[in-house]
Amino acid sequence: MEEQKIIGRGTWIDKLADELIEREKSTGRHLDMVKVESGLGASGIPHIGSLGDAVRAYGVKLALENMGYKSELIAYSDDLDGLRKIPEGLPDWLNDHIAKPVSYIPDPFGCHESYGLHMSSLLLDGLDKMGIKYRFQRGVDTYKNGLLKDQIHTLLVNSKKIGEKIAEMVGQEKYQEALPYFPVCSGCGRLYTAVAYEYLPEEKKVKYKCGSATIGSRILEGCGHDGVADITRDLGKLAWKVEFAARWQAFDIRFEAYGKDIMDSVKVNDWVADEVLGFAHPTHVKYEMFLDKGGKKISKSLGNVVTSQSWLRYGTPKSILLLLYKRITGTREVGFDDIPSLMDEYHEIENIYFGKTKLDNEAKTIRTKGLFEYVNLLNPPQGPDQYVNYRLLVQLCKIFREDRISRVTRKLLDYGTIKEPSPQIDELITLAGNYADDFDRPAKVEIQIDDATRKALSSLATILSAEKEPEDLQNDIYNIAKSSGVQPRDFFKILYQILLASDRGPKIGPFILDIGRKKTASLISDHV
Repeated sequence: MEEQKIIGRGTWIDKLADELIEREKSTGRHLDMVKVESGLGASGIPHIGSLGDAVRAYGVKLALENMGYKSELIAYSDDLDGLRKIPEGLPDWLNDHIAKPVSYIPDPFGCHESYGLHMSSLLLDGLDKMGIKYRFQRGVDTYKNGLLKDQIHTLLVNSKKIGEKIAEMVGQEKYQEALPYFPVCSGCGRLYTAVAYEYLPEEKKVKYKCGSATIGSRILEGCGHDGVADITRDLGKLAWKVEFAARWQAFDIRFEAYGKDIMDSVKVNDWVADEVLGFAHPTHVKYEMFLDKGGKKISKSLGNVVTSQSWLRYGTPKSILLLLYKRITGTREVGFDDIPSLMDEYHEIENIYFGKTKLDNEAKTIRTKGLFEYVNLLNPPQGPDQYVNYRLLVQLCKIFREDRISRVTRKLLDYGTIKEPSPQIDELITLAGNYADDFDRPAKVEIQIDDATRKALSSLATILSAEKEPEDLQNDIYNIAKSSGVQPRDFFKILYQILLASDRGPKIGPFILDIGRKKTASLISDHV
């Protein structure tokens, strides 16, 4: 078989960047600066999925730069969008502001000039902590400063053709009657209730009536105002079915990923960019959505969000980058109980990168090393960091709650797990301590156990549950394995998998005594 060509660092990111450049060459456009964009929602509390859009776009930017092209990530905040729902846990008085632009709604937390700016700042804070570099572009400034005025004019002049195409492509008929532009009503300040029905191209003004709008399952009545809005001066906003295309042309965007929930909007915008604005639409990649552990879509309005701020209480920024750069396709359930495995997985790929762990497959080695470099934003460390198995730290942090860092560190030194204290170990103990304090024991790990091992585990659980403490637990464990027909090293491995979700750990006898015999017996019994 012909060997598969390795592109860049061998990851999906490199392959995507290569496809992007090949497509751009076919359009004949300049490649002086290849801009990528990420849309940031500002209507609710941003979650890991929201962060993922920008982080992955930044990965493409890095890949383009690695190929020798200049690139820039534009983080576009849609903060002129209207508020459609009140996210779980926010005050009821926001009901008075439904359909108003989020940048003109007071901040319910009282720390920013508006609701929209507060939500954008949370997402930007997450990006900053990841080390993501971007140019922030607010929607409200984009419209105020007339950066889309030429595109708005062109789209409204062609509104009849666009309305017919939207109906044909996705079955949405409302833009056959209404213009794909929402002025902010000068009477009540709402966005979606103000329906524009006529464009005056010479004056660059739209006529509108503030009637009613269906927002979700709710019908919202407007104020009845008849108005005229100047698209170059008055506040208003393009409909999503055409706004992406306007932004792509105005900012010269060559790449933007999208979630499958807005697939129809992207399909229409691609046509609008190509056929109405005369701008070849960007290269796309469709990503699946993150779900919560119950299989529900992570939603700002449902309140089941996992934010970067909450994640970073327990895990490092690199654990988030690993989650987002491992792959882009496929729906994934994500929750805080993924943090231990991601923390340890980063250490595993670090060992592969520095040659401490060897893989049989060369292509997989190249791909894994490439993933490690992207998780480090193409600036990998010179050598491996000092690391301790995260689940071991969680177990120790459950035992030692007072003077935690020094006492856990002493145990790690006793076990021979570390050679000396360090700031990195202190940070890991702090993160694992937060996890130990906030969550019960981790979910049961699925382990393949044969009958002989099950018998040995039952015998060990019986000894550990007894009132009398064993005189030499390490030796007892060894003898239980031998008498049950199990190789001691295989039995120790099973015990580490049960207690730490790892194949190795500190000396098992003393470690079990540190955890607590009866607690360990309970953990073992779950697997028998």
